[in-house]
Amino acid sequence: MQKSILKLTTSLLILSNIATAKDDFIFTDYIKVTATAYTSSTQECDATPFLAAWRNQLSPKVPSIAVSRDLLDIGLTNGMKVHVEGLEGEFVVLDKMNKRWRNRIDIYMNTDRQKALKFGKRKLKVYWVDPLFARAK
Repeated sequence: MQKSILKLTTSLLILSNIATAKDDFIFTDYIKVTATAYTSSTQECDATPFLAAWRNQLSPKVPSIAVSRDLLDIGLTNGMKVHVEGLEGEFVVLDKMNKRWRNRIDIYMNTDRQKALKFGKRKLKVYWVDPLFARAK
């Protein structure tokens, strides 16, 4: 009896965490964050503006984001695919932000400073698939 209740509780917990479905993916987790945008410029980065903190090479061909370091603890780590509310397609976590930022993402805009400035600062949701959920399928 207790095993059945535990299985039912676990199933309900997993189902209740499913946030949304996009294309063929079911995103199981989300978080509300402050989103800004950044570019590959020495003004915003350092002397190697196309090289991310995890040594990933940033490219306009790969939609990507940087995450604040507190988001690493909840699973938004290097290589994680995410959906950003209000934006088309998937983004890959390829960079991490300075330690001073909390609950924040930075969307990579290549070298288009005007596009980054136009994006501004927004509150939105970031969705991803919890790796434990993906392994359980």
